[in-house]
Amino acid sequence: MSKTLLEIKNLKKYFEVSGGFMKKPKYVQAVDDVSFQIEQGETLGIVGESGCGKSTIGRTMLRLYEPTSGQIIFDGEDITTGNMTPYRKRMQIIFQDPYASLDPRMTVGDIVGEPLDIHKISSGHADRNERILSLLNLVGLNSEHMNRYPHEFSGGQRQRISIARSMALQPDFMVCDEPISALDVSIQAQVINMLMELQQKMGLTYLFIAHDLSVVRHISNRVGVMYLGSMMELTRSESLYKNPLHPYTQALLSAIPIPDPNISRARHRIVLEGDVPSPINPPKGCKFHTRCPYAKDVCLEQRPAMAEIEPGHFCACHKVSEDW
Repeated sequence: MSKTLLEIKNLKKYFEVSGGFMKKPKYVQAVDDVSFQIEQGETLGIVGESGCGKSTIGRTMLRLYEPTSGQIIFDGEDITTGNMTPYRKRMQIIFQDPYASLDPRMTVGDIVGEPLDIHKISSGHADRNERILSLLNLVGLNSEHMNRYPHEFSGGQRQRISIARSMALQPDFMVCDEPISALDVSIQAQVINMLMELQQKMGLTYLFIAHDLSVVRHISNRVGVMYLGSMMELTRSESLYKNPLHPYTQALLSAIPIPDPNISRARHRIVLEGDVPSPINPPKGCKFHTRCPYAKDVCLEQRPAMAEIEPGHFCACHKVSEDW
């Protein structure tokens, strides 16, 4: 039986928006009552439209954002509050933009070696350099890159540097926050394959956040679908793509481009009408009801609970759970 490495229970993250002088503050409900767990060694993919809370979940799990409420349980320990320093070695993140996440004033050697310095891992200058070189070799770089600066590298190489830095402390869990979205298509496959190889070699567990549904299918064991801060559907990757249950998931999957024009013309394309509601004032009941073609009165009044429709297949939808 697989061991649960990380569990999220009823996680909420609200950002206060100032209402001005003598006005009541408002809150952006970026993550609203989300629960899931990640087994050791697996990859959980998170997909959804921009602004749905994917990146906020990843950063809140690592306490880069402090949670508004809920629980974060890592390897059996509640880390929702308290000192995170002991867990920083075991939990790392690859940021989306390698242009912004690397200090332009530091050499690659210092960037990759900084975690070693902060946590006092190396035992001298020679050992430090040896560890840095080993990390660079791990991601396909070499010793001649150590003394260069980030602006001297391509986007793909910069992301490799970011990955090397995140691997410096030999973590158990990594948040991959859209790690390929800023890269050329020709480079994306290289980075994805490298992440999968590192997972096999080092026994890593990933939370993989992305927009590209085809990439998520390729790398993920399970996939969660987010909409307006809430989890709509969660199941194994193949099950989601073969049998999507939630209307929002069905609409997302129908938008995936198919290279065969005959198949593309023949399939049914689900076009959602309207815009995503504001996370400051989300709709009552099911958050998707303003764009759902199947919405009924119960959807407008009552928020659907995440229910297990099939073994391991969870969905938050009145239509699915009640089988209209």
